[in-house]
Amino acid sequence: MLKLIKNKADYENALERIYDLIQLDLIKGSSEGDELEFLSLLVHAYEEEHYPILPLNPIDASKY
Repeated sequence: MLKLIKNKADYENALERIYDLIQLDLIKGSSEGDELEFLSLLVHAYEEEHYPILPLNPIDASKY
């Protein structure tokens, strides 16, 4: 059952399921393919909120 990711345990479970799904030879539009796409969107939203990537200072970026 698909559900929102509300905590770190949900996040870890979603990542494990994504890993399992990408090991399969999925067909786009299949139920597992749709599940992978949906879980990816949920994980992305969770990461945006809990693990934001701050923009680089242009000077620091050029030094790198």
